[in-house]
Amino acid sequence: MTTHRLRIVARTPLTDRIAEFTLAPAEGGTLPAWEPGAHLRVALDEGGDRAYSLVTFGPVPEAPERYTIAVQREDDGLGGSRFMHGLGEGDEVEITAPKCDFPVAAGKPALLLAGGIGITPMISMAHALKAAGTPFTLHYAARSQDVMAYREELAESLGDSLALHFDDVAGGPIDLDGLIAAMGSDQHLYVCGPRPMIDAALAKAEAAGIPRERVHVELFDNASAGADEGDDSFEVELASSGEVFTIPPGKSIIEVLEEAGHDLIYDCQRGDCGICQTEVLEGVPDHRDVVLSEAERAEGKLMQICVSRAKTPRLKLDL
Repeated sequence: MTTHRLRIVARTPLTDRIAEFTLAPAEGGTLPAWEPGAHLRVALDEGGDRAYSLVTFGPVPEAPERYTIAVQREDDGLGGSRFMHGLGEGDEVEITAPKCDFPVAAGKPALLLAGGIGITPMISMAHALKAAGTPFTLHYAARSQDVMAYREELAESLGDSLALHFDDVAGGPIDLDGLIAAMGSDQHLYVCGPRPMIDAALAKAEAAGIPRERVHVELFDNASAGADEGDDSFEVELASSGEVFTIPPGKSIIEVLEEAGHDLIYDCQRGDCGICQTEVLEGVPDHRDVVLSEAERAEGKLMQICVSRAKTPRLKLDL
């Protein structure tokens, strides 16, 4: 995996909890180009990494000299945001080359739904759609105006294509039912934000009969094992070798298998890209992803092993 050593050349507060970081190569030069909706991964000092979407209000340069990300501090999170918020100008970080699991469908009208810090990938996506002349609307929701990053910049650059929603003013969350019901027959839906918003949008889109291939999500949640209070250990049997592993609370199937030396294919570790999808041969999975449809979840034949767990004592997987 290609990595780059970058220096923080600017840190700008956007809200009380969100800071923007501008990163440039520590030794100078240019960086790999990236696709609107892409993210990079920042290595943490205690091990592991966290994904952050790249931000631009204009075209993506073919040979960018800088990357921009925005990070919301989560005091009860897993430590990635605290690590980033402990850094300042001049500090250096190790990052992976950008990757896009949340691309824009070329030429297709779009409904973009962003909740909170989920706005970050939507910024480059909205401006790419605008530059291409593709019809779109960006609906950006937050609890209140003061926690909304980039509000003024987006209003200036997107004009009537931007709709802002403040829960405290509207008296409740954004009207997902109305927005999804009004979608056109060829319109694509893109959703990024907190898990409850994504779950609700997926359920409503499925109920409205919108084909899954026209619904795209990115989950802004770095809880790598999808941990819930009260989780129990369970066993995973690998069909190829018969090996059995115990998956304890707080660790994912991927983490346990990698520690045992197995080479797995995955990316987001948040349950929204679908790359780690695995066939379930025996047992009942406890789905915690945002990839599978309700019908696929009910069938129980597939699971995302980065976040999902088990409702039975053992799962036998096609690995």
